[in-house]
Amino acid sequence: MPQRIIQNLKELKKMVGQEVGVSDWHAVTQEAINMFADATLDHQWIHVDPERAKRESPFGGPIAHGYYTLSLAPYLLANIMDIQEKKMGVNYGLNKLRFTAPVPIPSHVRVRATLAAIEEIKGGVQAIFNLNFEVEGKEKPACVAEAIYRYYA
Repeated sequence: MPQRIIQNLKELKKMVGQEVGVSDWHAVTQEAINMFADATLDHQWIHVDPERAKRESPFGGPIAHGYYTLSLAPYLLANIMDIQEKKMGVNYGLNKLRFTAPVPIPSHVRVRATLAAIEEIKGGVQAIFNLNFEVEGKEKPACVAEAIYRYYA
């Protein structure tokens, strides 16, 4: 999908309650999962040992780390929208987070974002997005999160 251009924070405020957009599909590969495991020191076999995961895992093969999926949020949200007139944006945290289904390797994920709320803060706004991480070909989302971002003008 084409990236949505939002001119400024005033325009963003008008979008509360609306779906902001859906990202492009992102490939989840074993190589990326192995690099994530190295970066986070989480080498659990269900992520990094495809042969053992095929034999022993209830998922029938290796799956992505839940936090790998979540870590795609800034990238995928930037794929959805660009706020033009801002100095910067930062991840502020999460109110809610659930890993509701596995992300098989290989697969493709995308995020569907809805702007749930926005409030004024000193120098900008705090925006709460409902993020649903979808896996191509699956009905149930892999991850649902209420993510907080702060944008400064």
